[in-house]
Amino acid sequence: MAVSAAPGTPSATDPTGSPPEDARPSDRTASVRRVGLLSVHTSPLEQPGRGDSGGMNVYLTAVARRLVQRDVEVHVFTRTASGDLAASLATSDGVRVHHISAGPMGLSKGNLASHLCAFYLGFAAHPITPTLDLVHGHYWMSGWVGRHARRRLGLPLVQSFHTLARAKNAGLAPGDAPESALRLTAEDRIVAAADAVVAPTGTEAALLRDRYPARPQAIRVVEPGVDLDVFTPEIDRHAARQAIGGGRILLFVGRLQPLKAPDLAVRTLAALDDLLPDDGIPTRLVVVGGASGSGFGTVDPPALRGLARELGIADRVAFLAPRRQPELATLYRAADVVLMPSYSESFGLVALEAQASGTPVVASAVGGLRHVVKDGVGGTLVGDHDPRSFASAAARYLTDARLRAAVGEAGRDHALRYSWDRTADGTLEVYADVLEAQDEVVGGSGRLAGGLGG
Repeated sequence: MAVSAAPGTPSATDPTGSPPEDARPSDRTASVRRVGLLSVHTSPLEQPGRGDSGGMNVYLTAVARRLVQRDVEVHVFTRTASGDLAASLATSDGVRVHHISAGPMGLSKGNLASHLCAFYLGFAAHPITPTLDLVHGHYWMSGWVGRHARRRLGLPLVQSFHTLARAKNAGLAPGDAPESALRLTAEDRIVAAADAVVAPTGTEAALLRDRYPARPQAIRVVEPGVDLDVFTPEIDRHAARQAIGGGRILLFVGRLQPLKAPDLAVRTLAALDDLLPDDGIPTRLVVVGGASGSGFGTVDPPALRGLARELGIADRVAFLAPRRQPELATLYRAADVVLMPSYSESFGLVALEAQASGTPVVASAVGGLRHVVKDGVGGTLVGDHDPRSFASAAARYLTDARLRAAVGEAGRDHALRYSWDRTADGTLEVYADVLEAQDEVVGGSGRLAGGLGG
């Protein structure tokens, strides 16, 4: 998001900061005028794939932009993580981003829980907060803040977790630490209090019903999307190849953390040596991403390079820093296969972006990936985390150009059913339903009485 300096708060000439009345939708969603998106641990201004920024940043940015296009005033509240940014900014898309001071700069999300009270107090004191129609928490820390805003300020709460602790703990990577009891308890309380909980797939909706104290009517499925104008196969693949060179190309995109299993991608490349013909064509792996967070549980490039040296393939593994979406789309198009060997995924935006770009995906059969990747259509789902299994699946595409092209085309067709416009429309419907329900409860005031919601 490009930014420009802007107050992002009511002005003297326009005390509400609202868009023109005639620009608002004419249907029932017109009741949604100003929303606050809570993103405590990561800012939409940060580069996805680096630190604690990932698919949630892509999601938040894409939906916020499209809500503005639908004449909704969008305010994102995030923690101040850099002294270089103003307290409030307006992006070129019209999204307003407010930075709340809560703890020292440079903290990873694993160290933020003790600063959530400070974030809540900063949010509650912000001049725009009393004018919001509702808040939408993204991730459990934001949900913690949103739950208290619901109880104390009467703001209706919509919650998106993006990843659930119980799902993550059920599929831990070797050596990874389980999510804390604090997070488990917080998620339970957020689910119980929220006016609506948005799940990306039916699988997560079922988990919320079965393992959390959710009211079934509060759970709403709104699928994430993909930018079908950016991620497209309709550019010369040979030109795209110039970005990463020749040979057979495997691509891994994501934060370098145990959950995403970049080490398994490296081992897959080594395992392929026994499956591919000795035809002089090199097979290479391109890893795109940065270390996650700043402490325990990260897998940094030196460790992965060491593994590649140990396996004798260091000269065939390249590491690239996180890329903006247009550059990322070029890399997807240049690759023969995209690997996504994650241990847990609530959705799997990388797999969807790859398919939209016409590239087959070999992914773990976990969580949301079972929805995003239709086995045998846009790629292959692998039922274990054995590198030989991933290598066997990848080898089929690397050795059969016709199969690779057919699966790439089918994957693109599958991806066409997803779009960020649909996601924004679905989100707006959830907002409208929540406000309509609150009007019925409080007699049309649109604001809950303080103390409701648990």
